[in-house]
Amino acid sequence: MSDRNPFDPALFKADAVSAETTAINNAIIELLDGADDNWDIGVAEARARRDRGEGPFPPVEKSKRAITRTIPGKGGDIELRIIAPDSPKGVYLHLHGGGWVFGSADGQDPLLERIADQTGLAAVSVEYRLAPEHPYPAGPDDCETAAVWLAKNAQAEFGTSLLTIGGESAGAHLAAVTLLRMRDRHGFSGFSGANLVFGAFDLRWSPSARAYGNDRNLVLRERDLTKFEECFLPKGVDAADPDISPLFADLTGMPPALFSVGTDDALLDDSLFMHARWAAAGNQADLAIYPGGAHGFIAFPGELALSATLRIERFLTGIVG
Repeated sequence: MSDRNPFDPALFKADAVSAETTAINNAIIELLDGADDNWDIGVAEARARRDRGEGPFPPVEKSKRAITRTIPGKGGDIELRIIAPDSPKGVYLHLHGGGWVFGSADGQDPLLERIADQTGLAAVSVEYRLAPEHPYPAGPDDCETAAVWLAKNAQAEFGTSLLTIGGESAGAHLAAVTLLRMRDRHGFSGFSGANLVFGAFDLRWSPSARAYGNDRNLVLRERDLTKFEECFLPKGVDAADPDISPLFADLTGMPPALFSVGTDDALLDDSLFMHARWAAAGNQADLAIYPGGAHGFIAFPGELALSATLRIERFLTGIVG
């Protein structure tokens, strides 16, 4: 499905969307139309409901294999949630999604367990500070700190110095920002691959984001993007700053990357544009497009989520060798 020419117009047509994907999307819309709006009930209550498995995303079973490691950070200690196979072949630094406002390091344990088992990578998920309590640059600072710690300690902690990085949505944004900070602030270009899943790379908001509107409540609306921006970015900052919108960065020397996105995602253009700029900077860049995939689609069990997960595993396994 997604291994076809990613710029094949057929991938973007209505008849490319499977009946299963249509049913999943309709179920999400129906659920959200009948639920309280996150921004009406407030961030704290919305977080509590997500933690209880309420809302569009299925409840997540917590891994019994996970351990927590604490490292010092600029704003206090940072927790790293680690799910590792025996004798790791490398490390996958994972940054969770949630619009820089929601989410947690333990919110995608099944996915990280699977990555650990299928690729041999130790998954290290960062409990970075969230907005609005901790706006930019708090979250990016914590992710940078975790990356610096891994660059210095991966060999001693995991028996390997091979590093990869990735995340979903805001996590993909943070992964790109972290790679740029590691290169520019620390002279470190040791990450061997980047798994960037339906990321936000232009916080001025790309054409697809601006055009998405609010009529269909399919996980991520224009209203949500506006609210996330209000929470994450202090007033007066320039959203075109490459540390905020990595689409505008000099992308020279970035590692091989896989960009994954669905066609029914407000952030579709972000992945299309960032993939093009990544490749134009001379980096290996793969693009996987999933017909009808909503924002966050890999969290909803079905053929589309499985296809994307398998593609991600192939990419990461190829990095490990």
